[in-house]
Amino acid sequence: MRRLVFLFVLLASLAACGKAPLHYQQAFVFGTRVELLIAGLPEDAARPAAAAVLREFDRLHRSYHAWKPSELSALNEAIAAGRTQTVSPELAALIGEGQRLSLASEGLFDPGIGRLIALWGFQSDDLPAALPDADALAAWRAARPGIADLHLDGLEVSSEKRALALDFGGYLKGVALDRAAAILKEQGVHNALINIGGNVLALGSKNGQRWRVGIQHPRQPGPLATLELDDGEAIGTSGDYQRYFEVAGQRYSHLLDPHSAQPATASQALTVLITPRVAAGTLSDVASKPLFIAGSDWPRLARALQVEHVLRIDAAGRLQVSRAMHARLDYSGGQPKSLEVMP
Repeated sequence: MRRLVFLFVLLASLAACGKAPLHYQQAFVFGTRVELLIAGLPEDAARPAAAAVLREFDRLHRSYHAWKPSELSALNEAIAAGRTQTVSPELAALIGEGQRLSLASEGLFDPGIGRLIALWGFQSDDLPAALPDADALAAWRAARPGIADLHLDGLEVSSEKRALALDFGGYLKGVALDRAAAILKEQGVHNALINIGGNVLALGSKNGQRWRVGIQHPRQPGPLATLELDDGEAIGTSGDYQRYFEVAGQRYSHLLDPHSAQPATASQALTVLITPRVAAGTLSDVASKPLFIAGSDWPRLARALQVEHVLRIDAAGRLQVSRAMHARLDYSGGQPKSLEVMP
């Protein structure tokens, strides 16, 4: 799975030089690599805090997996059968927040397109080798089921659209970032960096220095730019260059436009930086997707989502960056010639 933001941390040299403590732990959760760095604490204090975070990640992954037995897959089965399902308070809250974020993104972020994801074959670790059935896509597009079609009455969930299925794959990593931040603070950890497959949230600093991350170039090796994160900031990237397949020389990525039922093609990659706020991690995961899909209309939608820091690479490889984001970036190898700073 993708690692769209690379962490620039020289762990071996830090340990060898005997500098301030930096605990590093990694795991494989949510179908991707997870990295956790805790600064300024001895191992016996950092290790149990990191373990608590990873336990929560595993719980979230198992509870809300759309394609393996879980509370979420049970809800999808009930919807397909036309039944009302009683869900946990946590799942009800996730559905309600998902509906709010989908509305704010004008439906370009939609956790209710699980059946469309399955039609394209992106629910599997093994990428497809052929296009989906055209008639099946047309039928889905005609029904156009989405999270807005869920009826949430307390803990009772139902829908008249049986083709609706939830998939939190574009949502849950951000939720997990916010949960991790809360757990670490409860454990007395105030300086950490959490990376879930390229979705990153920073707490405090790395022993007095700001955490620095890099943004991967979508078509070239190495970072396009780097930036330093302040306490409570989160960054997320959506790109077409990791999870995709090709047919007849055309690239089809996992970033599906719910309006057209097709993979979005106007962008190669889009990164958002979310300044400190409630649920910054969630917004960093969510916002990059509708802005990627929106193409050249991203500035208007970014304002609607209250996201000021955006970097976009369009389908031709040209860079567009918001003025606020431009001020934060350190471009590797100098500022690109094709860069356009947006007002």
